[in-house]
Amino acid sequence: MTRTSRASVLAVSALTVLALAACSSSGGKAAAENDRAGNAAGAGTPRMTVAFITHSAPGDTFWDLVRKGAEAAAKKDNIDLQYQSDPDGANQANLVQSAIDKKVDGIAVTLAKPEAMKANVQKASQNGVPVVALNGGIDHWKSMGVLGYFGQDEKIAGQAAGERLTKDGAKKALCVIHEQGNVGHESRCDGTKSTFPNTEKIYVTGTDMPSVQAAITSKLQQDKSIDRVLTLGAPFALTAVNSVKDANSQAKIVTFDTNKDLVTAIKSGQVQWAVDQQPYLQGYLAVDSLWLYKFNGNMIGGGQATLTGPAFIDNSNVAAVEAFAGNGTR
Repeated sequence: MTRTSRASVLAVSALTVLALAACSSSGGKAAAENDRAGNAAGAGTPRMTVAFITHSAPGDTFWDLVRKGAEAAAKKDNIDLQYQSDPDGANQANLVQSAIDKKVDGIAVTLAKPEAMKANVQKASQNGVPVVALNGGIDHWKSMGVLGYFGQDEKIAGQAAGERLTKDGAKKALCVIHEQGNVGHESRCDGTKSTFPNTEKIYVTGTDMPSVQAAITSKLQQDKSIDRVLTLGAPFALTAVNSVKDANSQAKIVTFDTNKDLVTAIKSGQVQWAVDQQPYLQGYLAVDSLWLYKFNGNMIGGGQATLTGPAFIDNSNVAAVEAFAGNGTR
């Protein structure tokens, strides 16, 4: 089986497990008793605590979707979810150490900067705290003793983006990396370049959106041959729309990841398409997997990565996604 085929199988498997878990926890005697007691229907298992630790920067709406999925699973599973984030790898690693010290029942963590995270993630596993990874670190999680991974293979996603650029007849792409040191971001651009060779990287400071806009504008003014701007997050795609206007450029905007405003931008034609990795599902599965592991001894993915993407959202299917985007699940 090819790697891409395996991705499809695992993604379908993840959705199947999610549906079964939701069905089993929303019905039956325990749920009915909870309803009669005036509580929300959910798992009848004892309360457990999960630390959910990401590399999210302040204001990045992608992580709102991840967190919403995690909170939905936590509510269903009677979990005290402790969400924290820090874009700095060392600081994020310290958050993992704090979770170990608190003796949480499980940790869900992103591994965008794996070298900074490795020691403390391994320490958690060695101290008997089950750890799952999501979103970043697909090439590193197994070596850290992590039980499972939920996300997309960023290189495969980048390759798919490059193939789409070729199909669209693009000539030159500018790949905008908004977080230096993030292995997933590098993999996306490198994957794109492998299937669309005329791809150039530009590094911007993602926490300073005016500077992001200015940097993209300047590059477009300098290089008129760029006809596609490929961003790695929805807020940056929306900013790039303004950069194109400022530069009086004819470049079209394409991106990885979505939010409600990005879906609207695809519908209006301001953005051509987005590579979707289903962040809500990543958060949900990461939390739900720790509950399944603790109380049922099962692990989603069976020791293999559970892929949630990539898929494309464009004008052919954006209407079907729009309602879910409005609810904060896509």
